[in-house]
Amino acid sequence: MRHGVRLAIDPGNARIGVAVSDPSGMLASPVETVPRGRGDVERIAVLVLEREAREVIVGYPASLSGKEGPAARSSREFAHSLARLLAPVPVRLVDERLTTVTAQGHLLSGASFGRKGAKGGRARRSVIDQAAATVLLQSALDQERSTGHPPGEIVRASQGDS
Repeated sequence: MRHGVRLAIDPGNARIGVAVSDPSGMLASPVETVPRGRGDVERIAVLVLEREAREVIVGYPASLSGKEGPAARSSREFAHSLARLLAPVPVRLVDERLTTVTAQGHLLSGASFGRKGAKGGRARRSVIDQAAATVLLQSALDQERSTGHPPGEIVRASQGDS
């Protein structure tokens, strides 16, 4: 198991959930929700520096058919933007199927994330975004621990450049 903090992001159309691991790479915790749009990549870069992250995990909504849909393309483009800004910090695309559903289930049951399930509206969506990033990161950490290999696909800073 590699040592070092990992930062995970769950990029949505309106918000980006952010989570971070402990330095041992065992436990994921929610950090914040970043508004999508101007300055979002830069805010994530600041979080990477503040947390001294060794790697960034970007949620990738893979389809069951294997085709890359609009949401997956958007995540890939976002990951490329991050890779260009964060180099040499590695950026990985990791399958995020069902992370938001899992996060909503945890929040509704009050099982984790500080029993914030009672909140409504915008605050609740913000918490769900963080929870989804936390589920994504914990899944990636668990996968690496069980296989001995980092999960997902590495994103090169030069990929996608025109």
